[in-house]
Amino acid sequence: MKIEELIKVVFTNVLSNKFRVFLTMLGIIVGSATLVVVLGIGNGSTKSVEEQFSNLNVNMITIMQGRGRGSAKIDEEDIEYIKDKTEYLNAITSLTMTNVTSVYNDLEFSGSAFGIKEDFFGINNLEIKYGKEFEEDDNDKRRKKVIIGSEVAKELFEDEYAIGEYIKINSKRYEVIGVLEESGMMLVKGSADESIFVPEQTLKSYVGGKFNSSSIMAFANNLDEVEDLKLELTDILDVRLGEGKYMMFDVGSSLTTAKESVTMVSMMLASVAVIVLMVGGIGIMNVLFVSVKERTKEIGIFKALGTKKKEILLIFLIESLIISVLGAFVGILITILLLPIITSFGVLVIPTSSTYILAIMFSLVTGAVFGLYPAYQASNLKPIDALRYE
Repeated sequence: MKIEELIKVVFTNVLSNKFRVFLTMLGIIVGSATLVVVLGIGNGSTKSVEEQFSNLNVNMITIMQGRGRGSAKIDEEDIEYIKDKTEYLNAITSLTMTNVTSVYNDLEFSGSAFGIKEDFFGINNLEIKYGKEFEEDDNDKRRKKVIIGSEVAKELFEDEYAIGEYIKINSKRYEVIGVLEESGMMLVKGSADESIFVPEQTLKSYVGGKFNSSSIMAFANNLDEVEDLKLELTDILDVRLGEGKYMMFDVGSSLTTAKESVTMVSMMLASVAVIVLMVGGIGIMNVLFVSVKERTKEIGIFKALGTKKKEILLIFLIESLIISVLGAFVGILITILLLPIITSFGVLVIPTSSTYILAIMFSLVTGAVFGLYPAYQASNLKPIDALRYE
């Protein structure tokens, strides 16, 4: 029997039992739709995590002075020493911070003040909207200059041109020389948009006084080398500052951990979808058993006409695969139609082409596995017994 004849026999049987085939497909439909939605939610969750971390430097390691008595002070010599002793370091800068209230006329804005070096904005990819950055000697001469974040500019100057204006911090006047582009970037303490920036020595001398805290921002060459750089920094700082005298954390580890958590939850939910598919496969197997019983005489006739065992097996196996594939396509179609409803509840679902392919492949495997045994049984029926079956 030619393959096209086998397929014709299969489709004839499927079309003559449409309702039963549809009921058989239900398990596959639900399973494939569940798999697509679950994996789509996993992709959506991963994207949400990445977006939350997109405004953070994932290659950055922050080293802060410890809390309490005996905590280490981080100075310029530590930075220079780190530069000479690390292999995985791309860039490094220091940062001093405190909390301040900035005043312009009758308006006030409370937030973080950062004392920085002139390389800070370039290293952190922060751009000046208008104005200019600090010059190299602004730090040495402790000049009272300030660059403000976009939110500070909105609150104090109502988005008016602020360059050349003066704001007061601790009763001292500071000239505004630049306004940052809105970035959403989170720094050690607060958002860059809601902060002000002054030369580091200016902050230490006039702004923060004894209430400021210092930190180092070290950047690995890439995300894969963050852990290697952490080990290098730990070995160096344990000797220079003392073990437990400082704090170290990095954004990259948090991103990796968040992604791993999302993946684990997605896999757990996907396993539920696979179980649903298996239940659908059992339904296919049961229906094929019934079909073999109902068509025993037909099988006997086929065999009497010289149809081979392999061809009988293929008839039932192809039927199982067709039911599975049709179920997968219907499930995928239902998912596509339901996506706007699901997303309207605030659930981000991002199915990809690989998600659809995976759902179809799982359905195919389910149909093949659960359809094989009934097909094998049908192919092994003896012609005489089959023809005599009532």
